[in-house]
Amino acid sequence: MSLTPATRTAAARRTAAAVLTAALLVPLAACGTGDDTANDAGAEGAGLTVLAAASLTDVFETAGAAYEKSHPGTRITFSFAGSQELVAQVSQGAPADVLVTADTKSMDKVKADTGTPAIIARNRLVIATAEGNPFKVDALADLADPGLKVVLAAPEVPAGKYSRQILDRQHLTVNPVSQEPNVRSVLSKVELGEADAGLVYRTDAESAKDKVDAVEIPDAQNAVAEYPAATLKDSEHAEAAAAFVAWLSAPKGQKILQDAGFQKP
Repeated sequence: MSLTPATRTAAARRTAAAVLTAALLVPLAACGTGDDTANDAGAEGAGLTVLAAASLTDVFETAGAAYEKSHPGTRITFSFAGSQELVAQVSQGAPADVLVTADTKSMDKVKADTGTPAIIARNRLVIATAEGNPFKVDALADLADPGLKVVLAAPEVPAGKYSRQILDRQHLTVNPVSQEPNVRSVLSKVELGEADAGLVYRTDAESAKDKVDAVEIPDAQNAVAEYPAATLKDSEHAEAAAAFVAWLSAPKGQKILQDAGFQKP
C-alpha cells in the first residue's frame, strides 16, 4: 500500500520524536547516584507528584529540595491541602505518585488505591494566639470564653477532628467564628488578626513563631496526630515513588522532619 505525502510526513515526525525522547532519557537514567541507603532503585529521572497534608508545607519543601539534591534527575512537585481534599482527589483519579495525610483514617479511605502506608511522623496541637498573647489565653478552658474569637479547622479535617476530640474530653463548648478547610488557614486567621486564638499543630505555630505565640497543651489533654505516607497504585513512577516514601523514614528524611518539630513515628 502506497503512503500519501501527509502519511509519510506524520510517520517521519513520530520516528523523530521517538529518537529524541530516547536520546533525552539516556543521560537521565544514568545520573541517579545519591548518598542515602534509600537512594534507590527509583531515581531514574522521574517527576513525582506528592499530595501532602497542609501542615507539611514548610518541612516538605525543605525535604523535597534535599531529596532532589541527593537524587539527581528526580523532580518533586507538591500539592498541599487538607487531608480530606487530598483523599477526594485520589478517589477522583487525580494523577499523582505519593499521598501523605495527617491521620490514618483519611488514608484508610483510599486503601484500595495505595500501597501499604508507613507512619513517617507524629505531631501535637497547641493554641495559637497573636504575638504577645494579648488576650492572656493560658489553657484550653479559655477558648470557651464567648468574648474570644476562636477559629478551628472544619470537622472533616484531621486538625479539626483532633481539636474537637480534646475539647470534648475537657467538656468544653467552643463556638468558632469560622471553620477552615485546613490547619494552615486556621494559622493564617490568627496571623492576620481575624481570630484571637486557634488550635493548630505545634509545627505550624513554630513555622510562624515571629507572628504568633504558642500556648502548650498538656500531653494528658492533647491528641497525637500521625502522618502516614503511601505510594499510589496508579503512579507511573512506582519505583521512584516507593524510594521517596522510604527516604522519609530513613535517617536524612527523619532529621529534616524532627528538626522542624515533628515527633518520631
